[in-house]
Amino acid sequence: MNRSISFNILSSIVLALLIASCNSTGKSKVNTPHENPFEEQVDSILALMTIDEKLGQLNLPSSGDITTGSSKSSNVAKKIEEGKVGGLFNIKGVDKIEEVQRIAVEKSRLGIPLIFGMDVIHGYKTTFPIPLGLSTSWNMELIKESARMAAQEASADGINWTFSPMVDISRDPRWGRVSEGNGEDPYLASEIAKAMVYGYQDEDLTANNTLMSCVKHFALYGAPEAGRDYNTVDMSRLRMYNEYFPPYKAAVDAGVGSVMSSFNEVDGIPATGNKWLLTDVLREEWGFNGFLVTDYTGIEEMQYHGVGNFQEVSAQALKAGTDMDMVSEGFLTTLKKSLEDGLVSMNDIDTAVKRILTAKYKLGLFDDPYKYCDKNRAKTEVFTSEHRDFARKVATESMVLLKNDNQLLPLKKSGTIALIGPLAHTAVNMAGTWSVATDQDKSISVLDGLKSEVGDKVNILYAKGSNVDYDLELEKRTTMFGKTIPRDGRSDQQLLDEALAIAKRSDVIVATIGESSEFSGESSSRTDIGIPQVQKDLLDALLKTGKPVVLVLFAGRPLTLVKEHETVPAILNVWFPGSEAGLAISDVLFGDANPSGKLTMTFPRHVGQVPMHYNHKNTGRPLGNSEGRFEKFKTNYLDIRNEPLYHFGYGLSYTRFAYSDIKLSSNEMTTSTSIKASVVLSNEGDYDGYEIVQLYIRDKVGSITRPVKELKGFQKVFLKKGERKDVSFTITIDDLKFYNSEKQYIAELGAFEIAIAPSSDFKFKHSFTLHD
Repeated sequence: MNRSISFNILSSIVLALLIASCNSTGKSKVNTPHENPFEEQVDSILALMTIDEKLGQLNLPSSGDITTGSSKSSNVAKKIEEGKVGGLFNIKGVDKIEEVQRIAVEKSRLGIPLIFGMDVIHGYKTTFPIPLGLSTSWNMELIKESARMAAQEASADGINWTFSPMVDISRDPRWGRVSEGNGEDPYLASEIAKAMVYGYQDEDLTANNTLMSCVKHFALYGAPEAGRDYNTVDMSRLRMYNEYFPPYKAAVDAGVGSVMSSFNEVDGIPATGNKWLLTDVLREEWGFNGFLVTDYTGIEEMQYHGVGNFQEVSAQALKAGTDMDMVSEGFLTTLKKSLEDGLVSMNDIDTAVKRILTAKYKLGLFDDPYKYCDKNRAKTEVFTSEHRDFARKVATESMVLLKNDNQLLPLKKSGTIALIGPLAHTAVNMAGTWSVATDQDKSISVLDGLKSEVGDKVNILYAKGSNVDYDLELEKRTTMFGKTIPRDGRSDQQLLDEALAIAKRSDVIVATIGESSEFSGESSSRTDIGIPQVQKDLLDALLKTGKPVVLVLFAGRPLTLVKEHETVPAILNVWFPGSEAGLAISDVLFGDANPSGKLTMTFPRHVGQVPMHYNHKNTGRPLGNSEGRFEKFKTNYLDIRNEPLYHFGYGLSYTRFAYSDIKLSSNEMTTSTSIKASVVLSNEGDYDGYEIVQLYIRDKVGSITRPVKELKGFQKVFLKKGERKDVSFTITIDDLKFYNSEKQYIAELGAFEIAIAPSSDFKFKHSFTLHD
């Protein structure tokens, strides 16, 4: 044990071990795969703890970002000294964290170290694209490495626990938090969940450059009614198991150290107090052995769901399987009385305390509580040139080319470009939502990026063109948290006139428009998911000049872009690319990088179509055409076609890829064999590039209704121009399994259709049969 731990804890543990020895039967314990390797140490500490100290370990208050030197006089410091705090979040910086940790280790009675958490969502100081953007790279190694770099930077700054990844499946772009997730598909989201957990935690949580991961929000948070954040969720358990649970389970299978419960109700019971969800499913079915933390004030909010008073809901949350109470302090202030009243048992409390102490042992905090407080690391491992270069590459792979008529892109590195739009010169909006540790002013704007990369070859003219929205109050709400895009007092017409004046002097117009960063994220739901009207008006005016227009689209969600698709010759969706945004956008615009991203959420034609997803089920009256022709008494709309504007898996490239017909190694498969499906992929264009090859399967007849198609594999393949490659997938019994009405995970015999395609927009042509 490190000398820096207080003498109190050393002597206490020795004493407890002696007591345990006296009470021992003399039989040695047998290690099993599910046994806690730290059980003896944890039990020795637990034996010394008062009820108040036990409840303190379950308490996770927000510190605020304490100023160095002020921690000793803060209210939270007093609670730490009294043993009433198990961890803190929203504090960063080695000096601050070390100062607070010393209070816990050297001033509290038992000297139990704190755990320090933060929302390290898509990078730390070096910021990567928003998670929805990361997902459109379809590059698992790249995503894993982005998490590893985030862990390296955050841990160098004192953090040891991240509230990431968020893996909530969502099919409703009205919901603002789609920006933090991985899209609509459970298979792809599961692969990303595993990559993120492996990236954060690596092989050894005791290393000082890793973070304990916390998968969230368990469960179903991405399916709120009306797309309104925190709203009611109500779905069948079949849908839970087959469509929404898989990414959470994938994270658990990857060894995630902690889980965060969600705000919404599940089966009519708030998730924070839902025993079926938190214990029966998470722990007993899936074997999760980490700890479970609430979301911010999750216990307090159970009262407003109408399931009890503060004492009752706190007891319910504990008995359901919640271990740590974020901010509400319901455990700290009510469980002692609930113990006296018989609402909870000491075993309930001890079980939760053991899980928190075990997590601290896993992190190596009892060996060295200051292991994350190396000031040299903070100076040399954060926002490095290596990390920034990698973030630039990640951003280019995340961008999705939605349209490119007549190969307008890539642009030539010559002539005059008019860079116009409210998002062209705003560094603070480049990182996107939930970039809490980012030094926003160090991000690179589009204007600065283009000047840096091509300013010596291209004449770049800039005009703001418009504000973000006509409505100033709405604009304030969508540029919160230091993301303001200042208004300079000019009228809308004056801004437009300036833009049109430079447009006339240009060879091509690059319009940087869309959502500002806080249009998406938590508590950022929208009913209108189009580009704000003032920016639409700007774009219309620019198109009327007759100059070619490239739309660089900023978005934290799928947007409705029917008019833009019909009128703008080139559209590049850049999401919010991160701290190296301007450089990465320049790389793609001028062809130094070939866009390879593909959508992981469907883009609807109209908000009236949502929720919308490619892997839907058929109805008894399916529409008989895909051309948008209306058919009475079929499943369609009177006023709009069924199909989305952009399908799941869609994305263009500067080159052209061709797929051969699919080849199957056999048309017959048994439960103990596999078959191979392959195509020849050819690069027939003029650029080297990546293609994301996607495997889809359909179970034609099932004991329950089955989706019209499901993603079951993908490969990101690089081809030089003129190159060809065989791309193959092996189909096993696991690819055909689903949960039936008895909640059995099985594959059913019968016919299956199969396709290998560049997106989910295709018709099946091949099939195979599964036999005994």
